Amino acid sequence: MKTVKISLNSIDKVNSFVNDITKFDYDFDLVSGRYVIDAKSIMGIFSLDLSKPIDLNIHADDNVEEIMEMLKPYLCD
Repeated sequence: MKTVKISLNSIDKVNSFVNDITKFDYDFDLVSGRYVIDAKSIMGIFSLDLSKPIDLNIHADDNVEEIMEMLKPYLCD
């Protein structure tokens, strides 16, 4: 599992993020405080506080480089 910090501070970003990660057949979880939600759930994402960076847990053993390349627009510096 790999964890990265991402920012989803607009509706367009949330939509494109969900469209991008649904292309992968792995589990992705977003963690904000004590809440853990499925990152492929648009409704779940909107239940989080999107004003702050969120931890994304990537449950993948291979293709991690490809996933990280796709995540570049969402990663926090």
